[in-house]
Amino acid sequence: MMSNHSSVTEFYLLGFSGSQELHHVLFAVFFLFYSVTIIGNMVIIVIVCVDKRLQSPMYFFLGHLSALEIMITSLIVPAMLWGLLLHEMQTVSLTACVSQLFLYLALGTTEFALVGAMAVDRYVAVCNPLRYNTIMNSHTCISVVTGSWVFGFLSEIWPVYATFQFTFCKSNVLDHFFCDRGQLLKLSCDDTLFTEFVLFLMAVFIIIGSLAPTIVSYTYIISTILKIPTASGRRKAFSTCASHFTFVVIGYGSCLFLYMKPKQTQAAEYNKIVSLLISVLTPLLNPFIFTLRNDKVKEALRDGVKRGCQLLKG
Repeated sequence: MMSNHSSVTEFYLLGFSGSQELHHVLFAVFFLFYSVTIIGNMVIIVIVCVDKRLQSPMYFFLGHLSALEIMITSLIVPAMLWGLLLHEMQTVSLTACVSQLFLYLALGTTEFALVGAMAVDRYVAVCNPLRYNTIMNSHTCISVVTGSWVFGFLSEIWPVYATFQFTFCKSNVLDHFFCDRGQLLKLSCDDTLFTEFVLFLMAVFIIIGSLAPTIVSYTYIISTILKIPTASGRRKAFSTCASHFTFVVIGYGSCLFLYMKPKQTQAAEYNKIVSLLISVLTPLLNPFIFTLRNDKVKEALRDGVKRGCQLLKG
């Protein structure tokens, strides 16, 4: 149905400018980043599943967050790597472009909802510890995660549908390394102003809607931590939130720059840089943020390495 509204059946991705030698260097760097991202996030998922010390709501959410990071980066980076090896522009069909954009936005929205839920989880753990197990029981956790996934996918159906209702008659060359919405709207001969404004309002609702409980939760968390009389107690309470807070700053910062603008068709180079932060850097940093700043995860990793070495020796 979408092809009836669009004058093109495929798009060409310009990818990155520069010489072939530069492309080979970028390929090596991004391939390394991608490999570390997949391995790091898979390690988190495995230790959360097998280590009994990590059988709590916080790590249940973290396992899903790592799965989302793997999916988001795998949706973008392999195709980007293939484009860096080509001596010509990369071709992508209209169907593949629709699918990629929908999954990218849906997974990103799911991640926002999940990060907001993780902030509330930290609030309950720090500010209401005696009722934590009662409030954050298994039924609540499963409902929150399911709700995040359903909301993420349902909320992006109309935005993607609306994007591909325009007629792309200016060109079929996208100045990007994936099917970016802003660059797609640039190719339209129709008036996209109203749709862009609606998309902006939806981005505000999604990002601020998940950021608001995060801000409120951390306001109460910081207030509670400051009331703890001992320095060691304050450090222990803050250590349970530090990794999540770091992830929030990096993740939300990138997306605020990219999506919360009334005009979706900003400069291509700017768009590529921020997209790299979201699809490459944030998933790469996730394992380091949640392991280096979390004592329980570090202990589980050390024990896992020791058991692995013992099995190899045996």
